[in-house]
Amino acid sequence: MEALRLEWAGGVPKLSAAEPMGRQGLVTTVSSRAGTAVVVGWVGSVGGRVAGARRLLDDFGRPGAAPRLPAGDYAAVLVCRDRILLMRDEQARIPLFYRTAGGRVCAVSTSARGLGGGAAWERRYFCRYLTGNLTQPHTELTPFIGVHRVLGGEVVELSITGQRRGRVRQRSSQVGVSSLTAAGAPPLSTAARDLRVTLENAVERRMGGLTACHVSGGTDSTGVALLAARVLITGGGDPGNLVLLAGRFGRGELAGEQPYLDEAMEEIRRHAPTARPVIVDADDVADFDDFRHHAGDADEPHAHAFRAPFWSRLHTAAAELGCDTLLTGCGADPVADANPFHLHRLARTGRFWQLTRQARAWAAGDERGLRDVVCAYVVQPALPLTAERITALVRHRGTVLGDLGTFARPRWLRARFARAHGYREASVSESRFVFGRRPEQSLYDAANYIAAPDPLSWGRARQDGFFLSHPFLDPQVVATMRRLPAETTFRPGRPKAVLREAMADLLPPRIRGRTFKVPFNQLYARGLRAHGDQLVDLCRSAKNPLITEMFDVETLCRAVREAQIGMGDAYSWDRLNSSLALVVWLERWGRRSPALDTAVPVIAL
Repeated sequence: MEALRLEWAGGVPKLSAAEPMGRQGLVTTVSSRAGTAVVVGWVGSVGGRVAGARRLLDDFGRPGAAPRLPAGDYAAVLVCRDRILLMRDEQARIPLFYRTAGGRVCAVSTSARGLGGGAAWERRYFCRYLTGNLTQPHTELTPFIGVHRVLGGEVVELSITGQRRGRVRQRSSQVGVSSLTAAGAPPLSTAARDLRVTLENAVERRMGGLTACHVSGGTDSTGVALLAARVLITGGGDPGNLVLLAGRFGRGELAGEQPYLDEAMEEIRRHAPTARPVIVDADDVADFDDFRHHAGDADEPHAHAFRAPFWSRLHTAAAELGCDTLLTGCGADPVADANPFHLHRLARTGRFWQLTRQARAWAAGDERGLRDVVCAYVVQPALPLTAERITALVRHRGTVLGDLGTFARPRWLRARFARAHGYREASVSESRFVFGRRPEQSLYDAANYIAAPDPLSWGRARQDGFFLSHPFLDPQVVATMRRLPAETTFRPGRPKAVLREAMADLLPPRIRGRTFKVPFNQLYARGLRAHGDQLVDLCRSAKNPLITEMFDVETLCRAVREAQIGMGDAYSWDRLNSSLALVVWLERWGRRSPALDTAVPVIAL
């Protein structure tokens, strides 16, 4: 989807924005003596989009200025008197790309395929994509040779004629480093108070005129909705501008979530009686419904397109009410919980007695074996590719999905293609990103890219009128948790102890005390039962030559059959889902128009 486009005509920059998205408030255009800026999303706060865009232009428009990027969910192009700046916020929810030719940038857009029409395939990108679900947003590669991604927190500077002058990637000034010892560690109550303040501020910044909150009955989404109600009440707003959005399952294992959902809705409405509950019946939804559309029409291959039917149903309900933002609880699991890779730090620094004691406590709290905990949080981060290979050799039982880990080459990806286009190098690079030299810090960097519905939100934004927003992934919230040592955050048998303490006065007892949520495995199993044959036929009938160059189609089909009967695990299913989404995306490539929707020129110097 193209929300903006920058091109040059005779060496003169011409910047355009999508008019419908401007009317919706999704795109903001401002001008001053410093130049012109088009901002997709929001800077500072949702309610202060225009003021935030003006501050961005004023701060960066001064000759020689290099301020820090402000908080927000945005991609922006600034055409100043002496330079052009391309930038994205750290969270990197909204994409931005540029195309190079002849040593200069010749076009900029929020759509990779809008820039890549007619360009050759970048086969290294597909190897990188297939190494895991986090790879696309944090790497420069795109599906097209010559088209590059502006990374999260990055500023790319161009001359007025499009010559690249440099690119700088910033880290938030809020990032902190947790203590190595318990000395001086804040008590749980102090940590909870700090988290409460930063989380409430993150919610407030993301609230629009009519705000929807996804409520699932869990600690995370319920907490966000309660804070949104509190912001409206204490700020003198109208609680009637709060929509409580939920999917209801009347049968199957997900029906077990209904009592928690009912209690969450009741408690939120106790604080905000005029908040509007919107319950969407989801009994007939299944993963892979309308998979050709959800996977095929995305701007890039969308690894989580299989889950899009559920989210799109909720999005439609919020859009019909006219909501201009939708808050989720995504990101809370890795951000607000205790950091298990603290065990890796203890091993790294030679504190083996502490490692053994804390690993035993972690194992007891998670009801896991000590050996499993040490392997997952000490051994695997140190040698991720070796650990996966050994596991596959020890446990492999002759199935396609058997013990397929996060980085190992899936058997349906042809070895020749993988060798020729750097699959192993991509796996090494991705494993370093996920675990890093300090896995306890890399956890937070990787957490930013786990919020699976984001590509769906971006693709639907024009029709829905909003982007998804995730308060738990706010840089200040992440920084608050990042600073806390494990001695403060970890309570055996009590996940997200700091968050529970922070929300103790708001969460109802039943939700505050729950430690387990029913996963969405039922939707996945139902989807494979209903659509497995279609997925196999789709793979076998694919015409794009890159699909057969990349995949052994029959082995991929065998993997679908194995998943249908319940073989494999979450890691192997993720690899399968990514590959199926890529097949559909490639197969439907030539059937989409990348044209900018009702473009309005905003500057032509």
